[in-house]
Amino acid sequence: MSTEIICNSTGRETRVALMEAGRVAELHIDRGDDRGFVGNVYLGKVVRVLPGMQAAFVDVGLERAAFLYVGDIYPEFLKMHEGESGEDEGIPAFQRGQGRAGQPPIQDLLTEGQQIVVQIAKDPIGTKGARLTTHLALPGRYLVFMPTVEHVGISRRIERDRERRRLREFVDKHRPKGAGFIVRTVCEGKSTEALKRDMDYLTKTWEKIQEISQTAKAPAPLHSESGLIVRAARDLLDDDVTRLVIDDKDVYEQVKGFVQELMPELADRVQLYRGAEPIFDTYGVEGALVKSLGRKVWLKSGGYLVIDQTEALLSIDVNSGKFVGTSSLEETTLRINLEAVEEIVYQLRLRNMGGIIIIDFIDMEKAGNREKVHKSLEEALRKDRARTNVLAISELGLVEMTRKRVQEGLDRYLHEECTVCHGSGTVRSRATQVFEILRSVKREHARERTARVLYVNCPPTVADLMYGAHYEDLLDLEKQLERQVVVRPMAHFRPEQFEVYAR
Repeated sequence: MSTEIICNSTGRETRVALMEAGRVAELHIDRGDDRGFVGNVYLGKVVRVLPGMQAAFVDVGLERAAFLYVGDIYPEFLKMHEGESGEDEGIPAFQRGQGRAGQPPIQDLLTEGQQIVVQIAKDPIGTKGARLTTHLALPGRYLVFMPTVEHVGISRRIERDRERRRLREFVDKHRPKGAGFIVRTVCEGKSTEALKRDMDYLTKTWEKIQEISQTAKAPAPLHSESGLIVRAARDLLDDDVTRLVIDDKDVYEQVKGFVQELMPELADRVQLYRGAEPIFDTYGVEGALVKSLGRKVWLKSGGYLVIDQTEALLSIDVNSGKFVGTSSLEETTLRINLEAVEEIVYQLRLRNMGGIIIIDFIDMEKAGNREKVHKSLEEALRKDRARTNVLAISELGLVEMTRKRVQEGLDRYLHEECTVCHGSGTVRSRATQVFEILRSVKREHARERTARVLYVNCPPTVADLMYGAHYEDLLDLEKQLERQVVVRPMAHFRPEQFEVYAR
């Protein structure tokens, strides 16, 4: 399967599309001030310690204070900065996190006003502040450097024992004392020279962070993740990618230099786009996004998905639509559900949707068919780089799953709340507005007893209804109040907007 990375820069907006077999598989957007903060390192100041929640709020210079849970605080790291040595510094981070036996309470670890080096693990989402950790992880091309943990981990996706031993022995031999590395999947089969280049690059980055932290005053940034296109080159560019195309010359030069430093064997795949037409138009990205990001997504068979985001979870409903099948109902249902699986996983990746996800497949009577759909879903999710967990299909055809979410979904960048419906997706019906207006006329009559005429300004569609199907209601109201009511259509009014006044 051919894979391409298409990069577009327009003003302060940067977009990166990962194309698999000519189709947009992932889209990442950075808009300057709206860029993500995950991976950034700060010197933060503790502004509040909450023993009842076993958490603290830390000012790192963002709009809202960030959240630090006690399970994300590593006492050994704090002691290290105080010149002490931890008694269990050889324990890997994932064993020292939440729920560790003997974890000290947060009030014994932090005090208000204390300065602390932290890293953002999860971007601010909605009204929630960023999530922090004191366990720093600096990602490179092949490795992730953990300056606070003396541990070497190997990606589970590297399955050959001999290769795992080779990588572990080399990294363990060359890592700095007291620090550790996680070997990424892309490292499999790479030369030791490439690994050493990555290790040197990451250790120098950590040294710069330490130097800045010595003189900085909280809150202060110590290290920012690279720009979106550089991160794409670092995380996505591999032997399967045929080319990485960039339409901005300055960014192209920056990425070219980065790739030549860390992975020179792939440098010739970084290309500068010179066409006159917008790059996303040339590669068909723009049109694909318009078709793929609606609430209703059609399947090739004629079925469709309905995707709805709520405050607590994401729901995906599978419908048969125009597909009627050729044999039995059960066989038709199975075919639609299997087709829906591929599209659902595609949509999750494309929209970067996460959290709790409920998928409502069309009901299947046979347990074997439900198992086929479940296995197909698990198989399709293997190409998703985000961590997922899927439960078995219930008797009602529902699948409960989770997908790790560290950033806002794509809708956050492309859409904003409707000023009319305020996110509900609906507005009051015209009939509802008519009766609401009639009640408002009564209220205005009670306030202004001396005025001879009551005026109603409303949208033209509502005015048409008042002088049409509800004209008798309007006449009855005039008789009851013994006043004239004049309804005036206002073309510039929003659907639910109206005003009533006396004169």
